[in-house]
Amino acid sequence: MVTTATTKGSPPRFEGRERFAGQIVHPQHWPEDLDCAGKKVVVIGSGATAVTLTPALADTAGHVTVLQRSPTCILPVASQDVIANTLRKVLPTGLAHRLTRRKNIALQRFVWRTSQRHPRVVRRLIRAVNIRQLPAGHPVDEHFNPSYAPWDQRLCTVPDADLFKALKKGTASVVTDRIATFTETGIRLESGRDLDTDIIVTATGLNVQLFGGMALSVEDEPVDFADRAAFKGMMLSGVPNFAFAIGYTNSSWTLEVGLLCEHFTRLLGHMDTIGADICRPELPDPAMPTRPLLDFGAGYVKRSLHMMPRQGLAHPWLMSMHYHSDVKLLRGGPVEDDNLRFTSVARHAKARTSA
Repeated sequence: MVTTATTKGSPPRFEGRERFAGQIVHPQHWPEDLDCAGKKVVVIGSGATAVTLTPALADTAGHVTVLQRSPTCILPVASQDVIANTLRKVLPTGLAHRLTRRKNIALQRFVWRTSQRHPRVVRRLIRAVNIRQLPAGHPVDEHFNPSYAPWDQRLCTVPDADLFKALKKGTASVVTDRIATFTETGIRLESGRDLDTDIIVTATGLNVQLFGGMALSVEDEPVDFADRAAFKGMMLSGVPNFAFAIGYTNSSWTLEVGLLCEHFTRLLGHMDTIGADICRPELPDPAMPTRPLLDFGAGYVKRSLHMMPRQGLAHPWLMSMHYHSDVKLLRGGPVEDDNLRFTSVARHAKARTSA
């Protein structure tokens, strides 16, 4: 199961919300008949949802204002991969695809590693790119210079610089401030400035839902996920025949999901070979030191850590975020492990009867 968002967003409590005479929309409850044509829109937030919605809304709205409490790392990316398109023209399709995939993986890893090792250099590069994309004289340090280092949180990418184009055209603008209260006509900021608007979009995040919202029990005992540890990032200590998938937070999400699925199918094949139909990870020591499952600064992760499983300090109880290490471990490494217990239903039933 992949970690997913709930059907309920995570809007903070806004003072005076009930006084606002216009429409308030959360992206997870987007009304199909919402008409923004010619209207003033304020998008509250600075994450991926806000930077994606803003240029799309700016195409028809009278004006869109991004209201952020603090800036986010934002980079423009081309929607067309020139290298991939060229390779497809000159090489067989399969080979072109493999080379493009390796190039993308290498590029993602390079950006992340460089950000970790040389955060000041990467920050300056991002700032320089932002300056080239923004209107002349735009206060880049006020609106596009986050307090955190690059990749302490995920980078927001904007296809074909569409957000920056909307800012250049004047159909969108950015305000960095805190909300004092909603008013009848809009939002009053702590600076004293009033933002009059017709529609407020609260792109303020989401709550994480684990494992599709399912509840687990073992031998009729409910499973508290927070009391479990993740084995190879795909199984839970003490829980038999249950696998899940959580992707990378520092690269493409599906890179790790693909490797976990490969390893899981190899595990099923091994169980068939040895005649086992039950597989259960067990901690080597009930007092094994643990730490939070995800070492990631995003708000939606921090709000959910208390209900997530934990991770250990070393393999195989460590949540790896390194693709090439995981290729060796999950694709090429053995599925047998001293921390795995294999048995069959018949043997398990016999053991319970004897006990």
